[in-house]
Amino acid sequence: MIHTIRVHAEHEYEVVIGCDWQIVLKQALDSYTRVALIYSSAMRDQIKDFQPENTEIHYFEVADGEGAKTAQSVQSLWNWLGAAGFTRSDALVGVGGGTITDLAGFAAASWLRGIDWIAVPTTVAGMVDAAIGGKTGINSDYGKNLIGAFHSPQKVLIDTSWLKTLSDRDFAAGLAEVVKCGFIVDEQILELIKGKNLSQIRGDGALVQDLITRSVAVKAHVVASDFKESFGREVLNYGHTLGHAIETHSKYSLRHGEAVAIGLVFAAQLSGVKGLLDSKSIALHEQILNDIGLPTKYPSDAWKHLSPLLALDKKSRGHQLRFVGLSGIGKTLRIEDANESELRLAYERISS
Repeated sequence: MIHTIRVHAEHEYEVVIGCDWQIVLKQALDSYTRVALIYSSAMRDQIKDFQPENTEIHYFEVADGEGAKTAQSVQSLWNWLGAAGFTRSDALVGVGGGTITDLAGFAAASWLRGIDWIAVPTTVAGMVDAAIGGKTGINSDYGKNLIGAFHSPQKVLIDTSWLKTLSDRDFAAGLAEVVKCGFIVDEQILELIKGKNLSQIRGDGALVQDLITRSVAVKAHVVASDFKESFGREVLNYGHTLGHAIETHSKYSLRHGEAVAIGLVFAAQLSGVKGLLDSKSIALHEQILNDIGLPTKYPSDAWKHLSPLLALDKKSRGHQLRFVGLSGIGKTLRIEDANESELRLAYERISS
């Protein structure tokens, strides 16, 4: 069954869930003269036969993973677009995980000060998070997603058949963003997942589509209320403050969702240290994430490296660290007054 959710941002666009990506994309490309299809090397076999009838298409392959989100990658892409003569009547398409849609979106935002782009996410994380909301960007040596722009796609095409190509590790990592949506807005997501392991979730196609649809609806609602990220949109960063620091510290050896899973438990523990969140809700974080095989601990000796990385978080203002916390399921708030001892205590509770 196909579900369509409209996102209201700097312009309105559709997220089409449960579609055949090739059929819908070919229809969407009819209005463009020239299209660049950006994909990772892992997608080569799946996209090699894609050829719209009325549009000139160029293929641009990039590396897998976070290694593609570099200044060097986007510089190569800019040069390639220039050599191919891309104009404002042309478009980019990103086919892949969140890395690819982040890179394609940023290239589209910056080429000629903004051309159209379409996202075809192929991972759980890409479908429920990265491809939706218009946040595009690349990484810096100093942290993740520090260089970027707000530039929404014209359309997001979610074909759940892509998920069959994922390893269990990648599927589970994407579910971290789904779990996050459950804790910040839609408690029904938690009810649907609670007590199930990864195999049970992954084996139920209707459940997977329901979880994706609910998570997209959460993000669409939040983005519509706050496109450029004041606190309204910052709630989507629940668990991401420490999560991004862990990604940087681990040199991206952890998947984004694995780092976010640890960050979710840290944010819950910090909320508990501040007297905001009860122990039952904190334990629920650990239970659900552990059941689907995600990590919830990080080495105790890493704090001295993680602490300075927190200052580079996008929510920070001056020297003030800001975290998204909870006072209950679906009850988000901003934590701005956590001192070093409180942060350390929360970290000790997730230390291995």
